Amino acid sequence: MSEMSAGDYPALCEILQDPLVMYAYEGAFSDVEVAAWLEKQLCRYDEHGFGLWAVRLKETGEMVGQCGLTMQDWNGRQVLEVGYLLKRSHWHRGYATEAATGCIAYAFDVLGVAEVCSIIRDTNLPSQHVAARVGMKKVDGIMIKHYRGIDMPHYLYVRHGTAVK
Repeated sequence: MSEMSAGDYPALCEILQDPLVMYAYEGAFSDVEVAAWLEKQLCRYDEHGFGLWAVRLKETGEMVGQCGLTMQDWNGRQVLEVGYLLKRSHWHRGYATEAATGCIAYAFDVLGVAEVCSIIRDTNLPSQHVAARVGMKKVDGIMIKHYRGIDMPHYLYVRHGTAVK
């Protein structure tokens, strides 16, 4: 994984403008929304030293997704979240699990945090399965995110302790 740059905009469009990839966000992003998403990651790198990173194929360097760490609100509390989105053509190959595992290891081993979370929409079963595969457990509680005119229930998955190797 590597930091995204302006040159990753076309690949990011392939991800964020695919309505099936973005179903948990209630639809594909516009060009303006993709540009804002990329700019937000660049600001996160400067502010925190981390953000969503480009997931690239080792063989070609092609960007096939994004995965990384971001600070997110969970019912009024800031949590460190691992998040992941991949091009549909690269689903079901273990990339999200591999990338999330690396991010969790980074969070524990480099950042020294005590927990890593994922905030996942109630209908996003594939992301819930990835969270379980990387050792996260769903905790009690729910948070409603209001996005694009829709109330979206979200669950919190948490992993405590040390990194998975």
